[in-house]
Amino acid sequence: MADPPLFGPPLSGLSLPDPFLVEPLTSPPDATATVPGSKSLTNRALVAAALADGTSRLEGALFADDAAAMLECLAGLRVQVAADPARATIELTGLAGRLPEGSFELDARLSGTTSRFLLPVLALGAGLDHLDGAEPLRARPMATSLDALAALGATIEAHGRPGHLPVTVSGGPVRGGTVAVAGDGSSQFTSGLLLAAPAMAEGMHLRLTSTLVSRPFVDMTVAVMGAFGATADEAHDGAFVVPPGRYRATRYLVEPDASAASYLLAAAAITGGRVTVAGLGRHSLQGDLAFLTVLEQMGATVERGTHAITVVGPGSDGLEGGEFDLSALPDMAQTLAVVAPFARSPTRVTGVGFIRGHETDRIRAVVTELGRCGIHAVEEADGFVVHPGRPRPAVVQTYHDHRMAMSFALLGLAVPGIAIADPACVAKTFPGYFAALDGLRAGPAGGAG
Repeated sequence: MADPPLFGPPLSGLSLPDPFLVEPLTSPPDATATVPGSKSLTNRALVAAALADGTSRLEGALFADDAAAMLECLAGLRVQVAADPARATIELTGLAGRLPEGSFELDARLSGTTSRFLLPVLALGAGLDHLDGAEPLRARPMATSLDALAALGATIEAHGRPGHLPVTVSGGPVRGGTVAVAGDGSSQFTSGLLLAAPAMAEGMHLRLTSTLVSRPFVDMTVAVMGAFGATADEAHDGAFVVPPGRYRATRYLVEPDASAASYLLAAAAITGGRVTVAGLGRHSLQGDLAFLTVLEQMGATVERGTHAITVVGPGSDGLEGGEFDLSALPDMAQTLAVVAPFARSPTRVTGVGFIRGHETDRIRAVVTELGRCGIHAVEEADGFVVHPGRPRPAVVQTYHDHRMAMSFALLGLAVPGIAIADPACVAKTFPGYFAALDGLRAGPAGGAG
């Protein structure tokens, strides 16, 4: 029998009825909420720490399925890991930029960041390294990363559909050099290559062959690399230049997750309440905080502090629709989709055609499930249009997508009869999500957890 996972089984620790009926709020919320650490920052910092020389300590780290998948894979690469979920801390003793001798079998579960960040790391070794994941992850495109690694000298063997997991990576360690990468599919491919680049003998000159989507996530990658002593400079032609070197072990404080915060802040907007998210300030590295500007443009009031963010909803019929290009913050598309029915005019989301390749086809899923809830929505090539309306009772399908579950649950705070199928999928990034929603009922004294 196989050993149990070191950091918890996939989607662990949740016991929820399926479907899960969301109870409407009886009054507008007035609450302070805490959210878990940023998935994006946690998994980037884990890779940098794993490649560093020495022992790093992450504080405020995310403990959810995506982070557990990364930790399990790093432990599989013989990184020494000591995790304390109760204190949200992780200590890692890094590999000093080189993988140990041998071959490795890694399971990225459902985690896109784990798979796309670790594929280039596997090319730093000299063994036959196998990377796989759960069936929904096998469906997600990986060709951009695989093609780039092949161009750098790695040997890629596909064991299923070309350009998808599972794969075996061999022929390393790759030395780095110049590589051309398409930027219009997912910024995770660019981030993964940049994260591994300092450990390559020649570093990397990464040239983009198309417009880079989700640019704030690459900026976040560069900032995390800098915190661990590596540099990634942008050349005049838009290429990223990473000199060879080593990451330096450090203490790294992970910010609360701005994507997770968006749901609680959106709850204030659609219910006319007031919600504060603690620990997340206006100087955050996370581009998803730009969603606050969207809420402002729709009519909500936003207070940006140094250590907290507050959104106050405009009250009944106070939201206005509009057209919003979310190409830089694609994870906010579903959140905006469920705010939109409560606006007085239609809302158009553009610039997010590439989210069709995320956990599910997020454009089609949003339009389908809004329709199930009685809301008229129209699918477009690079986004969707949502018309005003009152949601009707429905069981929302989530397609193994945590963001579908978290966003559509917000409808249930405002109207009765909204139930979420497969609610446990929120454990991918926010295991305590439904408890946090329930905490909105507690008011300022109790707060939301």
